[in-house]
Amino acid sequence: MRRVLGALALLVSAGLAPLAAVQAADAPPQTERRKVIIEDEGFALMHLMLLESDKVDVIGITTVSGDVWANRATALALRGLETIGREDVPVAEGATFPLLNSEEKTRRWEALYGKLVWKGAWMRQWVEPTEQSTPSYHGPFDPVNLPEGNPKLRKSDEIAANFLIRMVHKYPGQITLVACGPMTNLALAQKLDPQFASLVKELVYMGGSFNPHQVLDNRSAADFAREFENLPRREFNMAFDPEASSIVSHAPWPRLTVVPVDPSTATQRSPELLARMAKAAPPRVGAFIAALEPGFPLWDEIAAGYVLDPGIVTKADDLYVDYDTQFGPNYGATLSWREGYQPGLGERKAHVVLAIDPRRLEADMVEAMREGAQKGAGQR
Repeated sequence: MRRVLGALALLVSAGLAPLAAVQAADAPPQTERRKVIIEDEGFALMHLMLLESDKVDVIGITTVSGDVWANRATALALRGLETIGREDVPVAEGATFPLLNSEEKTRRWEALYGKLVWKGAWMRQWVEPTEQSTPSYHGPFDPVNLPEGNPKLRKSDEIAANFLIRMVHKYPGQITLVACGPMTNLALAQKLDPQFASLVKELVYMGGSFNPHQVLDNRSAADFAREFENLPRREFNMAFDPEASSIVSHAPWPRLTVVPVDPSTATQRSPELLARMAKAAPPRVGAFIAALEPGFPLWDEIAAGYVLDPGIVTKADDLYVDYDTQFGPNYGATLSWREGYQPGLGERKAHVVLAIDPRRLEADMVEAMREGAQKGAGQR
């Protein structure tokens, strides 16, 4: 999730606040709603897709530092749930800091190896002029005062890692984790409980970068694709906490699906897409969508879309995946191997989504909003 934090403020000001073939064998018919926990750093379109769809049951949201600090991510998630009338979903706040990485370490990395496009919670200014506004900088323990007002809904008393552990023991083999931020909470849960990953049905995470190329020609899309021309294997979510990313890559997930940045370069959150979704959605959800800033790739939405409809995938590969934890020019970079070439140090094979059908994804996004309206979400 990136740079979508102003939508709630716009709602308040408006008075509305409160492969196919490749994947066919991988997608058995769903006889009941799939239990999902969302792991992320805020509240955005990906959350709405899963919350509104009648294909899944979101049983919790956990937050982590990444784009923003964990306390701000928690406030955004709580406020977002209030805004769309989903106060029934618990929110557990997670790790404030990465396992080893830090803002100071990132500044040292930039001094040695070059400037980064996006640094999340450590972001103070853009390197070059951009259409996006400079995000507000906050310290990890600064009081949170959202422009649209702070939530009245309270977070869970549990920390995220404990919440995750408790839920997978309560529903063994039933929960799909959809992680669209850094991996810190998942790594902590695995280290606290070595059974944790084995009790999850599937981990689907957005992160990593294999070999992305510019697909769309408009300036906004080209700018985001250009980020990977000189650092093709570095992606923010995994590089924010490389050690956690590596721990997760070695955990015994029954099924592991990686949605890297690669397929996102063919997608865009266009004004037309937002308008279609807002029109199909329940009124309060539609108001939220209408206030979102267009122009960004559909990073996290691809992960959510895969959970709702694996048939969006047009190209995929099964690879052993890990992340570089050696401090140097490739710190946090994606590592991958085909069968037989992996180091053999416990790396887990992952199903890597390399390309999707953007039109099918967009249709699924609109359909999720329509499902929300049809199940009576407009009366929340």
